[in-house]
Amino acid sequence: MAKKEEPDVPAERFTPPSSEENSEIEMPPLIINGQYIKDLSFEAPKTPGILSKLQQTPPEISVNIDVQANSQGENLYEVNLSVNADAKTGEDIVYLCEVQYCGLFTLNVQQEYLEPALLIDCPTILFPYLRRVVSDLTGDAGFAPLLLNPLDFAGLYQQRHAQSNEPENIDNKSDEN
Repeated sequence: MAKKEEPDVPAERFTPPSSEENSEIEMPPLIINGQYIKDLSFEAPKTPGILSKLQQTPPEISVNIDVQANSQGENLYEVNLSVNADAKTGEDIVYLCEVQYCGLFTLNVQQEYLEPALLIDCPTILFPYLRRVVSDLTGDAGFAPLLLNPLDFAGLYQQRHAQSNEPENIDNKSDEN
């Protein structure tokens, strides 16, 4: 039987770097360590009666989105992207939906880039997953899926900084209608 030849693979590919070489290796600027639903709540207090009313009158939907970041250790941060959505027809509540979707990130950036990375880059990564959770949740509850509009986190970040210069107008939330 013929012996199979092993392909030539450079040894350095599988050899861990020595401590001297390790100091020269640059870490990626952003590492996603995990993503998770931290809190989820859905209430439809007027069902099933409200369903017939919805066939005649579409609900008014209000959506608020907030971003917060907290340090969890050296270069480790939890970014919390939360959404509160409520649908009403007149004074009747159709549903209340609250979701906190979080990501755990390792950030290897200079201090001046830390806040923009936490409030722009990380939420931009998390948002499509939050959007899917909200859509699935409202759709699985028997209502039309709520599709959140894409958000410009860079624009929201700039707004937040502009408002922080005006002491009476500090608001960390985005309203989407």
